Amino acid sequence: MLKGLGGLGGLGDMTKMMKAAQEMQGKMAELQESFERINVVGESGAGLVTATCSAKGDLRALDIDPSIFDPSQKEVVEDLIVAAIKDAQKKAADRSQTEMKRLYESLGLPADMKLPF
Repeated sequence: MLKGLGGLGGLGDMTKMMKAAQEMQGKMAELQESFERINVVGESGAGLVTATCSAKGDLRALDIDPSIFDPSQKEVVEDLIVAAIKDAQKKAADRSQTEMKRLYESLGLPADMKLPF
């Protein structure tokens, strides 16, 4: 007999938990895929250099205002490029974190929850 398990109620709860975990895993996969389509733009030098990244942080585009192409300013230009890329990558990380928090909250989970998948 199944006295120790409290009838089949415990199995039903386990089935619900497994189904919820599978649903969450599916939504996480969809969200990760959407990070490829979300673009963020970072800039430096008051917009003289802009970098566009996916929400995953992959560099997609770089735009440099031609007014900064002065050979004597080579190091400044390089610094502006690096700064714009870092700004875009930080914005990408922030955006992906915001999207993850939204997903967690929509599933009734704590926004700062860390999951293994």
